Amino acid sequence: MTRLAIDIGGTFTDLVLFDEKSGKLTAFKSLSTPSDPSNGVLNTINLSKINIKDIEFFAHGGTTVINAITERKGVKTALITTLGFRDVLEIMRGNRPDMYNLKAKKPKPFVSRKLRFEVNERVSSEGESLVPLNLESLDEIIEECKLNKVEAIAIQFMHSYLFTDNEIKCANYIKQKFPEVSITLSSDITREWREFERANTAVLNAYVQPIVSNYFKNLEKKLKDIGLNCTLTAMQSNGGTTSFSWAKEHPITLVESGPAAGVNGAVLVGNLCNKKNIIYFDVGGTTTKCALIEDGKPKVTTEYKLEYTKFNPGYPIRVPVTDLVEIGAGGGSIAWFDNGGSLKVGPKSAGADPGPACYGKGGKEPTVTDANLFLGRIGSSSKLGGWMK
Repeated sequence: MTRLAIDIGGTFTDLVLFDEKSGKLTAFKSLSTPSDPSNGVLNTINLSKINIKDIEFFAHGGTTVINAITERKGVKTALITTLGFRDVLEIMRGNRPDMYNLKAKKPKPFVSRKLRFEVNERVSSEGESLVPLNLESLDEIIEECKLNKVEAIAIQFMHSYLFTDNEIKCANYIKQKFPEVSITLSSDITREWREFERANTAVLNAYVQPIVSNYFKNLEKKLKDIGLNCTLTAMQSNGGTTSFSWAKEHPITLVESGPAAGVNGAVLVGNLCNKKNIIYFDVGGTTTKCALIEDGKPKVTTEYKLEYTKFNPGYPIRVPVTDLVEIGAGGGSIAWFDNGGSLKVGPKSAGADPGPACYGKGGKEPTVTDANLFLGRIGSSSKLGGWMK
């Protein structure tokens, strides 16, 4: 069997081909194409000159989801929730990591208040329907969403992890009146309790769902057009794989897709070296990741928080994720000064187009890669991926 794996980063797209019969391993790297990442996949395949018809297994990893969230490049999203819980995304949790900071600021919700809507419905904590869902009240909400050019809607009702009917009815009604909008039900993504965490998970799924869905559709078609005829799988954050069709509907499960695959690789290398306790460190173009592997096993959690630091409570996600710490600082992260004159790095990245200034593609802002070149940590005669100056 010949296996092909491709990982899309913010700057580079990496290819690895493994022939099980001969044991031959082929690796290749080319620039990502942010406007359409599927073009980067095809470019990498074409430049590597591999025989696509021999491939029997395809795995896709990447940072498309995490980069869209980190750089705030998702679609305009609305939230529909139970009457009285419109501000759950803003209130968050009372506990905060920087508890003695009197000027602490909460993370900004991904849905503005004017796009957070309430409907009259209520279910008990035991899953009993107390107040029937008023579907007619959705008409005004739908019109407001159309007026504001909303592309995705997250639906999260109280205790819907026990009673899913109201979310399903709400989604079906909206699809009839607003078929072009993307809809995420919190009960489809997670069945764990806590309304804030479920709401935030559903919102983040909705925020990237149209982007990821369109990307996988394009990629699927292009791969078939060049003769790839095998099952297409996507790497999930929990370290396993899933079908493209599932990934299109549940993109938040891919939030740490590429990094989770890297952690699996670190475990494999550790086993070959007879080392069980490992620190995995991965600097990408947009983000930097770190994970701890104890006794040869990566940790998987459903209490993951994006952008969490000792000063920032982050954004909770209630799906299984390999336990990683991630910050918005990679090779392409841009250096800048804040209003107080302090030097900052990221989360904005130069990406692959135009990329860091030293790539010579028109980038003018200083990045981490430029700094490393200037300081001599990267040799000026080195060639990225073996071909790019």
